[in-house]
Amino acid sequence: MKKEALAAAEKCLAFIDESVTVFHTVENMEKRLKEKGMRELKESEDWEISAGEGYYVKRNDSSLIAFRMPAGQPKGFHIVASHGDSPCFKLKAGEETRVENSYVKLNVEPYGGMIYATWFDRCLSVGGRIVYRDGDKLVSRTVNVDEDLLVIPNLAIHLDREMNKNLSYNPQIDLQPLLSASFEEEEGICGREEEEKRGEKSAGEEKPGGSILTKKLATWAGVDEKSILGKDLFLYVRDKGRRGGADRELMISPRLDDLECVYASLEGFLAAEPGEHISVCAVFDNEEVGSHTKQGAASTFLRDTLERIGEALGKTGSGYRRMLAQSFMISADNAHGLHPNHPEKSDPAVKPYLNRGIVIKFHGGQKYTTDGYSEAVMRELCEKAQVPCQSYANRSDIAGGSTLGNISAGQVSIPTVDIGLAQLAMHSAVESAGSMDVEYLIRALATFYRQ
Repeated sequence: MKKEALAAAEKCLAFIDESVTVFHTVENMEKRLKEKGMRELKESEDWEISAGEGYYVKRNDSSLIAFRMPAGQPKGFHIVASHGDSPCFKLKAGEETRVENSYVKLNVEPYGGMIYATWFDRCLSVGGRIVYRDGDKLVSRTVNVDEDLLVIPNLAIHLDREMNKNLSYNPQIDLQPLLSASFEEEEGICGREEEEKRGEKSAGEEKPGGSILTKKLATWAGVDEKSILGKDLFLYVRDKGRRGGADRELMISPRLDDLECVYASLEGFLAAEPGEHISVCAVFDNEEVGSHTKQGAASTFLRDTLERIGEALGKTGSGYRRMLAQSFMISADNAHGLHPNHPEKSDPAVKPYLNRGIVIKFHGGQKYTTDGYSEAVMRELCEKAQVPCQSYANRSDIAGGSTLGNISAGQVSIPTVDIGLAQLAMHSAVESAGSMDVEYLIRALATFYRQ
């Protein structure tokens, strides 16, 4: 296996390990962009844009659009879009519950379509964003409780053999993670029980601070727990990404969908000086729950950003629309590879495999936006980059998923191709992909940005 491919796979896994939530993904992207001299623009401020320079803008701290200006007058935009969120569990507002005066659980709900069974009996923790009061300001920052904090324990097979056969789980009952089994007063559990008996806190009433989790968050964030006023918190698995297989040809990691494409699009973006088009690298939040949020692909974020770039260049009205007419977008979101145990789940004639290159995705109902023109553009890019490519279409009797391309096209209507990298166990707590494919995608996207 080529050294370049192995190096790209290792760096991708390191990026994923550090990006435990979508907020951390954006933060890690921002660090890389700043290292390359790119400057942040605020949506609330005026933009001044110069030829040959790079910029980025964030929304909600969970979506980011970076762009680089060519040296000359740009013709249009070359855009790569991916998503930074992954299926997981999200904490509810009433985050802690007690059982039999002995256990403390976290109260969570599913975020996105998940394979529930893969989350049992793993070391888990909590990360995301807190919003806290600092003087007269509200400050947002990422937080990661970087310790083995939680577990969702399976029910023993002796107690329910049918559940094991049917793999049928109730997320409100079976999938609530255990935070503590401590009886010590200093841990706060018994102390809170006595507090309620004394009438200092009524049943069901939320009290700022005081919970085990809030104390943990405050410690790891380095803030006063009483100053924390808002939270967007998610569970993540503590498993580190690694390479496996007989020739180390497999990547086995959480969040490959879609951080593998996020990493490749960022690296391709940074590796290539733009040609005659403005290079755009867009990473959206909330794809796993439909994208219909202020920071999702269905929002105005991409449209607003492109319009403001056009305004800074003096391109408004028909001038801006002429730029869009000379633009192209690649929607990059991983694809289903042929499963070794269930080849019958793939279309008999369209079977993508791991380590065989970029997957161009097709769907007759336009869940994927690829058409004859955008397919041809992508195949030509792969030829120029000397990268293999293959095709994917779901079986006609199995409903496929959707992705960013067709959703963002509702806001910015430009030719788009849907692609991805082949993977297995999509939406599992830990997924598998090919070690060769990351480098293939970086090369193809760098070629795209240069054209």
